Amino acid sequence: MGSAALGEAIRNIRDWAMHEGRAVTTPARVGEIFGSFVFNDKTQQARLPKGVYKSLRETITQGRPLDISTADAIASALKDWAIEHGASHYTHWFQPMTGITAEKHDSFYAPTGDGRAMAEFSGKELVRGEPDASSFPSGGMRSTFEARGYTAWDPTSPPWLFTNGNSLTLVIPTAFVSWTGEALDKKTPLLRSMEALSTQAVRVLRLFGSTASRVTATCGPEQEYFLIDRNFYFARPDLINAGRTLFGARPPKGQELEDQYFGSIPERVLACMAEAEAELYKVGVPIKTRHNEVAPSQYEVAPIFESANVATDHQMMTMETLKRVAGKYGLACLLHEKPFAGVNGSGKHLNWSMADDLGNNLLNPGDTPHDNMQFLFFCAAVLRGVDRFQGLLRMSIARAGNDHRLGANEAPPAILSVFLGDMLTDIFEQVESGGAKTTKHGGFLDIGVSVLPQLPRDAGDRNRTSPFAFTGNKFEFRAVSSNQNVAFPATCLNVAVTESLDYMAGELEGMLAKGQGLEDAVGALLKKVVKQHKRIIFNGNGYADAWQKEAATRGLLNHKETVAALPEVIKPDVIKTFTKFKVLSERELHARYEVNLENYAKTINIEAQLMVLMANRYILPAALDYQKQVAQSVIAVKQAGGASKEGKKLLTDLVKLIDGFRATTVLLAKALDHTSPSTEAHAKYMRDKVIPLCMKLRDLGDRLEVIVPHSIWPLPTYREMLFIK
Repeated sequence: MGSAALGEAIRNIRDWAMHEGRAVTTPARVGEIFGSFVFNDKTQQARLPKGVYKSLRETITQGRPLDISTADAIASALKDWAIEHGASHYTHWFQPMTGITAEKHDSFYAPTGDGRAMAEFSGKELVRGEPDASSFPSGGMRSTFEARGYTAWDPTSPPWLFTNGNSLTLVIPTAFVSWTGEALDKKTPLLRSMEALSTQAVRVLRLFGSTASRVTATCGPEQEYFLIDRNFYFARPDLINAGRTLFGARPPKGQELEDQYFGSIPERVLACMAEAEAELYKVGVPIKTRHNEVAPSQYEVAPIFESANVATDHQMMTMETLKRVAGKYGLACLLHEKPFAGVNGSGKHLNWSMADDLGNNLLNPGDTPHDNMQFLFFCAAVLRGVDRFQGLLRMSIARAGNDHRLGANEAPPAILSVFLGDMLTDIFEQVESGGAKTTKHGGFLDIGVSVLPQLPRDAGDRNRTSPFAFTGNKFEFRAVSSNQNVAFPATCLNVAVTESLDYMAGELEGMLAKGQGLEDAVGALLKKVVKQHKRIIFNGNGYADAWQKEAATRGLLNHKETVAALPEVIKPDVIKTFTKFKVLSERELHARYEVNLENYAKTINIEAQLMVLMANRYILPAALDYQKQVAQSVIAVKQAGGASKEGKKLLTDLVKLIDGFRATTVLLAKALDHTSPSTEAHAKYMRDKVIPLCMKLRDLGDRLEVIVPHSIWPLPTYREMLFIK
């Protein structure tokens, strides 16, 4: 079967190059198509009555509620616009706690008494939908018989048109809540956290004399992914059902030559990228960058900054589009954190900042950050937030798949720390010593070639081993995993910074009330905050063993795997903070703890069951076939009067290896026949009992792969999947 998949993959590439390549790679005219399928501000202004448009803008920018007459007018214009483009259905698109998106399509059209059909769409249908709330993960908040749930239109994220084959659907981004009003999704807490952050950030800006009335958390999530030939994908049960290879020996060549990163993009891959980008441009996703990543067959796409909730919607659309378009090119898109052992896995760097409604990036240090009090205040608030809520941030990216990559030489360690770079570290050291007076500048880099320009050099280098790094005018949360919805990490970051801004604003207000001048008060407060939280700053090598020891002496948390990290979300201080700012209640937080534990245990269970299946139905039959061939060869040599010492040794070693493989398979199957008294106990059982058996079985299976002849090995190998493009 492995050889068959190889042949199909080669034919697939040849057929694409001969028949499809030129036809589907016509360059997109980005300026003409960008946002053409979005009911964006320009379209709203053109199609809505002036009063309705003004009311909608006030809802989006100021949070004012819509009345039903305004909603009806918007719904009518939205329906007409969608139908003119060819849409027949609409859907309330939401993000349940499954981690993916959900949608139910309803037709605009209803039959009339004279046998025709008329398109109808009311404000009530726009604003509210009603999916079955008991059929989605709820962590115990919804019983099976408690089915009612609501989707509520999020007007801050504009609707768009989704094309798939001969279907065109109006997509309305929504929040998803239960009949009791509890959040059952990823978007609702994100929107709540953005409101809370805005309130506290504006409170701080007022103290600095700003007239801004709203602050928005902004995000730009990068996306890493793999593309392999789909014939290989379909020949691997583990890739289909688990998203990663559960067996697979390392190839002779991996990424050690470092020749993949930023290398020339293969023709078929580039054509796929171009079409995916064109589809994303139509729905307003601001894709900026594409390139080869470090591992073979690994790539990255990155957008520019947007409002955090819009960026989250666009990021989910990006993943869905990459998977959908890949199939057109005979490819499969792998979004798992670690599809292949031994080469780099994939992450999703979450670039995060804050911007006010006057157009200012609050984390822009300017040319002289040492005397930019407002910037230093917001930057210090982030430092304090990350330090105080390091456990929460670690929990926000804790997943079974991410356990395979965090801490390896490809991803940040599980220890949360902040990289500031030489310039900002020096400034905060000055702050702690009594006041910042100078800013280091990098000057210019003389390359030594007269025709090349002198390049301005940054004051400090970057650090790819840092999980949370300042990168010029934003922070980059680098530990987020590749197939994760970024909404919850962004929510947790928003909450952490909100709490810090609230605390620091209160301290500053108290100092000013006592007659202290703004500059002196800010200086004193920053000195206090830096002294208390400087332990979170680390600019060194996060991969080094010495850092593990140093981090422990600093009192930093080091949750190396998911089950250890998840309880951080139900710690008293976390519950107190989330409830104070009305982002999530204690019940909603406990629900997310339960859902994440369940997801972890179910993920390990699926992987273990797949390994048993693949061992019994794929690997073991091939290994026994080879064992038979070797035994027959030894017997034939003996009957011919010869003696095959090495043949006998090979047979003995092979029998021992196969027996061990079979015995471990049986042990793993028995280990899965288990019940636990609680979700937490079950997750721990999977971690402590099942995963070690999976690792042992994989090791034995991979040892068999390198000795069983390729002609009878049933699975595509790493050598084929990673390098045949």
